Amino acid sequence: MFSSSTEKTQKIVCTVGETPQPIQTNITGKFPEWISGSFLRNGPGKFEIGNQKFNHWFDGMALLHQFKISKGQVTYRSRFLSSDSYQANNEKNRIVVSEFGTVSVPDPCKNFFQRFLSRFELPSNVVTYKGDYYVSTESNIMHKIDPETLEATKKVNWRDFIAVNSATAHPHVDVDGTTYNMGNSFSLKGSYYNIIQVPQTKYSSEETLEGAKVLCSIPSTDSAKPSYYHSFAMSENYVVFIEQPLKMDLLRIVTGKLRGKSVSDSFFWDPKLKTIFHLVLKKNGKYLAQPLTTFHQINAFEEDGHLIIDMCVSDDGQIISNYNIQNLRKSGEDLDEVYNTLCRIFPRRFVLPLNVDDKTPYDQNLNSLPNSSATSLRIIFCTHEDLHGEDLHEYGGLEFPQINYGKYNTRPYRYFYGCGFRHLVGDTLIKMDIQGKHMKVWEQPGLYPSEPVFVPSPDATEEDDGVILSVVITPNKDKSTFLLALDAKTFEELGRAEVPVNIPYGFHGTFNATA
Repeated sequence: MFSSSTEKTQKIVCTVGETPQPIQTNITGKFPEWISGSFLRNGPGKFEIGNQKFNHWFDGMALLHQFKISKGQVTYRSRFLSSDSYQANNEKNRIVVSEFGTVSVPDPCKNFFQRFLSRFELPSNVVTYKGDYYVSTESNIMHKIDPETLEATKKVNWRDFIAVNSATAHPHVDVDGTTYNMGNSFSLKGSYYNIIQVPQTKYSSEETLEGAKVLCSIPSTDSAKPSYYHSFAMSENYVVFIEQPLKMDLLRIVTGKLRGKSVSDSFFWDPKLKTIFHLVLKKNGKYLAQPLTTFHQINAFEEDGHLIIDMCVSDDGQIISNYNIQNLRKSGEDLDEVYNTLCRIFPRRFVLPLNVDDKTPYDQNLNSLPNSSATSLRIIFCTHEDLHGEDLHEYGGLEFPQINYGKYNTRPYRYFYGCGFRHLVGDTLIKMDIQGKHMKVWEQPGLYPSEPVFVPSPDATEEDDGVILSVVITPNKDKSTFLLALDAKTFEELGRAEVPVNIPYGFHGTFNATA
């Protein structure tokens, strides 16, 4: 249970203005002198156009944020992404482009799938391809941005390079710089989940996704009702796609405008279905587990003939429908009621055996790793191992997981970081030690930290040598949002950079280091 006022909860999802020119922040404590670069974040910043309001948290117009850190000082600037939707809405001073949870007048179209799925924009992220920065949603469109000014410099369409209708906003980068992603393709021939590869090499400054190719297409188990996915996992040799029972009804999507329904109305949870793990690249495979929903994977790596996948998991698929603006702006007992209906999200480990052949027995656990309680049977059916102790329940579970990505993605690791959720948005920061499943917590009443991002120290000798950065929302105090810096090892506060403007709660970000 938690308490709040209507004013406080409204400020979590309030419309704000942009700050296109850098402004100084008020520093308390200290930011390490060695941190040099820009902390870039993205999230919704405009929830009304004229006298019309968006219905869902995911619908708000994207606002880019930059916290530039140099020699212990921090400046802040922000800018709305000048997307086609943003420009069209502002020009007409009303919502003219349908979003995930909001229906507008009919959009121009070439066919049903292009009309609806090209506008299907769930939470966005700041990502990199070939060293360039892009704002990516879950549509076929990305916007290349200047990380210094936050201005959009070029609109890029995945369909100009490969035959997909969309791509996730959570690509993975291999050690050689090659980027992998996943994207959907929908047509009268069926629905496919596609593994995408983008090379690291760029031959001219004008290049974007040249050289991109589809490595593998996985047919949907139900072509008319494919699974929704927000991200995927990758180890050294495998891409892991998780086909979960959170489904999209394509017929309901393409007839949504006729019925006056948004895309979100076409999502549904089918607990009768199993969750399928698809292993793709050097060796294809398929593994089953109980029905689950996952938005974010923590890490994946190979060890002693096993593929280990760690991710944040919920046991039902109702979470998306709970994040409409009406719920986020409720207060008191009404807000408690919404929160108490949510299925909590917890970090879990799945262990998939890689050496399975005709001689493999059916009636024994194929997970031979010591100190792991996860199981795998030859069908293959998997059960998970909890990556937490009982104390995590006190903090409402964990989401927005991050690791020391540059050195430990696709490799064995020990620590991950995330937000605890005793609220509809994160209200604590948590460091989890997988060895012993111990945790450290940063929390202060009335403050709402966002996704933690790990920045390694330049002379790091241990996995957690570095700093955690998180933007903290202060809905009970006007114009006092701040960038928080924590010592990643001790989880003690180092400093704050308070911004004299309001910032709504956002989604994802990245740190762009400079020499």
